[in-house]
Amino acid sequence: MRPPRTDLGRLALLFVLAAAVTAFTATVPLLRDWFDLRVYHGTVDSWVHHGGRIYDYLVPGTGYGFTYPPFAAVVMLPMALLDLPAAVAVSLLLNAVALGVVLRILAGRDLRRHGWYGCALAVCALALFEPLRDTFSFGQVNVVLLALVLTDAWLLATGRARPAGVGIGLAAAIKLTPAVFIGLLLLSRRRRAAGVATAVAAGATLLAAWVAPDASRHYWTKALWDTTRVGRPDYVSNQSLQGVLARLGEPDRALWAVAVLLVLGVWARRASRAVAAGEWTAAFALTGLVACLVSPITWVHHLVWLLPAFAVLVRAGHPRVAGALYAVMCTSVVWLWFDDSSGVDGFLGSNLYVWITLGLLLWLPVGQPSSGRHLPGRSVTATAAAPSPAAPATIQAALQPGPGSAPPGAAAGATGSADAASGPGCGAAFSASSEPTGSTRPAAEKPQSSSSRASS
Repeated sequence: MRPPRTDLGRLALLFVLAAAVTAFTATVPLLRDWFDLRVYHGTVDSWVHHGGRIYDYLVPGTGYGFTYPPFAAVVMLPMALLDLPAAVAVSLLLNAVALGVVLRILAGRDLRRHGWYGCALAVCALALFEPLRDTFSFGQVNVVLLALVLTDAWLLATGRARPAGVGIGLAAAIKLTPAVFIGLLLLSRRRRAAGVATAVAAGATLLAAWVAPDASRHYWTKALWDTTRVGRPDYVSNQSLQGVLARLGEPDRALWAVAVLLVLGVWARRASRAVAAGEWTAAFALTGLVACLVSPITWVHHLVWLLPAFAVLVRAGHPRVAGALYAVMCTSVVWLWFDDSSGVDGFLGSNLYVWITLGLLLWLPVGQPSSGRHLPGRSVTATAAAPSPAAPATIQAALQPGPGSAPPGAAAGATGSADAASGPGCGAAFSASSEPTGSTRPAAEKPQSSSSRASS
């Protein structure tokens, strides 16, 4: 079927797509009732207005409380000035802005080329992606962290390396898992950026220790090691290597450690190759994939870290593969095995998002011949060449931009654009869930944590 050529035809198609997306989100997944945001807001309100302790607060009627490092609570202090509805509105706005930054970094020029029509198609496609749906309806911070980390990728790719590392450092101080990107900086011999990221993370942690010394002491000595605060590792939403082993009934930590080491070895080899080819978006995409795999807990909403991998896959000339994988992750299919993940079908189906993540880590195209130009007015080395990130898979399949284009710069406060230096461089529900779980299924007895300390 040919795409519409007139504005009227495009508007008609967008109306149909928007109606379909609305119907899907209103009938297939359960909305999460801002559960994580209620954890954040309740924690800060109790801390500021009632003299409570950060890690003692629990959402009424549940056993779930704050599990991020203390710096995250410090960052969220402005919520003490807001009631919950206002906090929800701010959360939606902040996530929307962060998603805009992510899209501009990954697909800025491609979307701009297609104007309002391309942007509207992107919104429709992204609204179906389960990790994004959950991030918005939980009131989570995943997209904000992704935007911070990808800003550093853009800085490195465009030769603006001096401030690179700040985004990674802040993300690592808010949650722990983004610290793996410091490992990427060390692997790529970007010692200055690695030092900046480490210094920012350490400085933020020390600031939190000054603001909330008791909470900091409690977190780093007790709460961090209390696995009961996180949630059941065998819960179907945990799409990590440990989740696979837990659903198999295999509690041996040694086996998990071996699997983690093997995956890290694959990541180190492939990320080094991507960096050597100047494909920073691919290197960051691979690191996001490995972070999801090795983290003890990777809830479905953490899988927004797969978006850069879809972008790289499409730009490398595999839009159909990317579109098919993306479509699977829009279906909430893993929840079919909510009650029983036994048998071959349970092993394959309940871990489907893990297999997609692992497959992308193993086969994401990297190190292919460059077909672009260097940045105007800049001398860019092989390891600092601009990547050519792309739109998410299902968007790109519709738009089909040229493979050699690159997006404009998208970091806050930065200007300029980066030409490509390498081809693949880059409603209502059935019922609102009051637990941090659910999709097409009811909540588990001990559902996933609202804000896992091991999350990405």
